[in-house]
Amino acid sequence: MAKKKSSNIKLVLNQLVSDIFEKNSNQLLNYKQVSSKLNLTDQESRETILEILKEGKQTGIFLEPEKGKYKLKELKNFIIGTVDMTADGSAYIVPEDEFEKDVFVAPRKLKNALHGDTVKVYVFAKKSGRKNDGEVVEIIKRAKSDFTGVIKVSDRFAFVIADDKKMMHDIFVPLGDIHGAKNGQRVLVNLADWPEGAKNPIGVVKHVLGNQGENNTEMNAILAQYGFPLEFPPQVEKQANAIPEEIPAEEIAKRKDFRKVLTFTIDPADAKDFDDAISYQKLPNGNHEIGVHIADVSHYVIQGTDLDKEAYSRATSVYLVDRVIPMLPERLSNGVCSLRPHEDKLCFAAVFELDDDANIQSEWFGRTVIHSDRRFSYEEAQEVIENKAGDHAQEILKLNELAYILRDRKFKNGAISFESTEVKFKLDESGKPIGVYVKERKDAHKLIEDYMLLANRKVAEYIAKKVKGKNKLTFVYRVHDSPNMETLNTFAIFASRFGYKINTKSDKEIAKSLNYLMTDVEGKKEQNILTSLAIRSMAKAIYSTKKTSHYGLAFDYYTHFTSPIRRYPDVMAHRLLQSYLDGGKSADAEAYEVACVHASAMEKRAAEAERASIKYKQAEYLEHNIGTKYKGIISGVTEWGMYVEIEENKCEGMVRLRDISDDFYVLDEKNYCIVGQRKKKKYQLGDEVMISVKKVDLSKRQIDFTLIQN
Repeated sequence: MAKKKSSNIKLVLNQLVSDIFEKNSNQLLNYKQVSSKLNLTDQESRETILEILKEGKQTGIFLEPEKGKYKLKELKNFIIGTVDMTADGSAYIVPEDEFEKDVFVAPRKLKNALHGDTVKVYVFAKKSGRKNDGEVVEIIKRAKSDFTGVIKVSDRFAFVIADDKKMMHDIFVPLGDIHGAKNGQRVLVNLADWPEGAKNPIGVVKHVLGNQGENNTEMNAILAQYGFPLEFPPQVEKQANAIPEEIPAEEIAKRKDFRKVLTFTIDPADAKDFDDAISYQKLPNGNHEIGVHIADVSHYVIQGTDLDKEAYSRATSVYLVDRVIPMLPERLSNGVCSLRPHEDKLCFAAVFELDDDANIQSEWFGRTVIHSDRRFSYEEAQEVIENKAGDHAQEILKLNELAYILRDRKFKNGAISFESTEVKFKLDESGKPIGVYVKERKDAHKLIEDYMLLANRKVAEYIAKKVKGKNKLTFVYRVHDSPNMETLNTFAIFASRFGYKINTKSDKEIAKSLNYLMTDVEGKKEQNILTSLAIRSMAKAIYSTKKTSHYGLAFDYYTHFTSPIRRYPDVMAHRLLQSYLDGGKSADAEAYEVACVHASAMEKRAAEAERASIKYKQAEYLEHNIGTKYKGIISGVTEWGMYVEIEENKCEGMVRLRDISDDFYVLDEKNYCIVGQRKKKKYQLGDEVMISVKKVDLSKRQIDFTLIQN
């Protein structure tokens, strides 16, 4: 009854407020005036009115308390945006409308909004010389409600100190909701309630992750922190386990049969999920038929099933230092779908006829069945290439020869080669790092990459050109915009200090000079810094239904088709391609664009989780090296310190400005350096310095260095 009455009051009140607003937007609305108008006397109804007025949720109107009355505000004073929390507890609201300015909100006016939340903000009238100030009036959507952290348990209550640096509040947990967690353990806590006026939110422990410092605990904490589930729901596992490995004869009959054509995979030595295989045969006319066969995940993962919904939700596999968290259950990722040797497997393929100059004479897209003859590791394939001998040497050497031509052509067309250093850890049985090494990318890696790029490019081109104009077919593209020229010019000025020239006159000149830089810098101490800064000056590649070119690869058309075991956009691309090959109508662009935005966001989140696991292992590796001296290179500068990357093992830590004792140092952001205020000594990005390991905080994944000065 009370709910119905509340609903009626809202309807009448909205109308009343709208009437008043039309007549005079500055009129004050008296509480008694409203009660009288609605003929209400009972306390419950009056409280409901007050609640409605305070909520300020009338369409286009916000009511602000003013000496017991409520003043009407215009809609144009509102923005909707995302909370970007600062270290002091205040926030900037980044508006959805890119043309609006950010709005500053003081801590007391955040109304329990947290970092990343989508909120409605009332923007105050701007006074001379003041920043754009506002107040949160409504939390539209929480960015997340689960937090990882360390639980502190006392006799009467418990609270969780969140790992997320942008979470400014400890989470209070009643003892009845700690679910067996012991003091000091890592937990995953769900933010269940935040009563009005309460300083801290109230949470419930969802999962006890384990003891701090244990490898499994810390890796699971990273996954949970970035919102990746620790296990598959039972119904998803059940669906996956019910899929048979045997392929029915009638399914094989529908496909192009490549089982008698030489086919092999080339993957990392420790890989278990084999997404892609290459088939090769020399044709009677002297040309070469090369098939790029990709695991046919969409045949097994049916749209709309629990299995599909879980894959969509995860959107990507996550690669931490010591483990892979797959997008699909192991039954599929390492079993049914994986292109294991000496087994019949279902694939979706892009098959090309190439002449001796790697020109495409014909192409075919469709479903295949293969039987992989050999599983190569990258090292084994590289040995064949270098020694010109071994299993299937003739075919591998021809594939490598053609790949070189494809690669050269790509770079001549303006592609950019970013070869950043990839660091790998040697781990003992308990997962502790006992060594660090740099992973090399040789011809075997590049050979596979070149044929995957070819398949991705030609599938995208086929769809984009199939139907032109207004009726173009909806598809999932991988797009990459041109760089922001201001950012690129800043990078060019910095690179010039190392003697490298970046020509920014045209896209082709940018690409050419960046490629010269990447070649020249290889193996030098500044390689990692210049490469990472160059990458940062580029736009980020994303998924989209809106076809634009891929700047970094210099391709007019590009998609992701070759890794459906570990990327959901590839599954979508397979489904759409098959539908169009069957003559189907264009899919719903809006629905696919939503899926693209989700996949791009999850890809970013997975990369952040991967970086967090690397940071943890770096900290763990240096934990027993306190006081050890290393030569390093300054890899970043901020207002509170400078980051230094150790040359020997690529571990990165911070020298805090307050710990440099010979002067008072401040950041010169424009020139990528910190400067002493009295002696004017500079420490610049790329400078070599000597440091010693001062402190390691495993729980925060932080390494502190001390600068050893001359």
